[in-house]
Amino acid sequence: MLLYYITDRTQFPGPPARQRERLLSTAVAAARAGVDLIQVREKDLSARELETLTRELMRELQSFPQTRLLVNSRTDVAIAAGAHGVHLPANDISVSEARVVLSKAGVDRPIIAVSCHTTAEIERAESHGADFAVLGPIFEKEGKRIPAAGLAVLREACNRPAAAAARMPVLALGGVTLENAGACLACGAAGIAGIRLFQQGDPGRMVEKLRKLEENTRSPSKEGQRTQHPYWPSAKPEK
Repeated sequence: MLLYYITDRTQFPGPPARQRERLLSTAVAAARAGVDLIQVREKDLSARELETLTRELMRELQSFPQTRLLVNSRTDVAIAAGAHGVHLPANDISVSEARVVLSKAGVDRPIIAVSCHTTAEIERAESHGADFAVLGPIFEKEGKRIPAAGLAVLREACNRPAAAAARMPVLALGGVTLENAGACLACGAAGIAGIRLFQQGDPGRMVEKLRKLEENTRSPSKEGQRTQHPYWPSAKPEK
C-alpha cells in the first residue's frame, strides 16, 4: 500500500512562520514513519517561495530515501528544487508533455502523478504514461463542489482492463479516514492519499494504524506485498 501525504500548511494553527515549521516537522515525521510520497501543495505561495520550501523539504528528507517528494502542478519548481517529480491536476498539461519537459531538463526517471475524478481520466493518464493516479473525492466532503465518486467508481477504476503489463496504481483521496480506508483497499486501491489524515495528530501513529489495517484487509494472496513505484531503487516488480 502506498501512503501519500499532501501538504496544506494553512490548516495548522498559528502565524505563517509557525505553520511552516509545523509543515516541515510533520513531513519529517511522516517520512520517518514510512510514508512513501509527499506532495507539496501550497497553492498560495509564489514560485520563488514554493521553490525555497521544496528545497528545504528535500534537505529534511535526505535521511529518508524511501520517501519521494512531488510538487503540485509546478513542473518548473520541481526541476529547480530537485524534487523527485510532479503531481498534475486534471486540467494541467498532459503527463507526456510533462515528461518531455523533465527529460529536457535532465531529470532522470521522474515520478509523475495525476489527479483524476473518473475511470476515463484514469485510463487517459495511464495512456500518457502516468506513474500513478489519485482518484477522488471518494467520499462526500462538506463545502466541496465536486461530487463524491463513491466506492463503486473506485472499484471500477482499480479493476479496469490493464493497458500495459502492469496496471497503473490508483490511490483513494477525499474524505478518507481510518474508519473507511479499509473499504477503499477492498475495492482495489493501491494506497491512500490525504491531507488531514496525516496532519491531524501524530502521523507516525496514523501510518502504523493504516499499515495494520492493510494487513487485515488484503486477501491472503496479497499478504506481505506492497505497491511500489517501478523506478524506486528498492522496488521489485510485483508478480
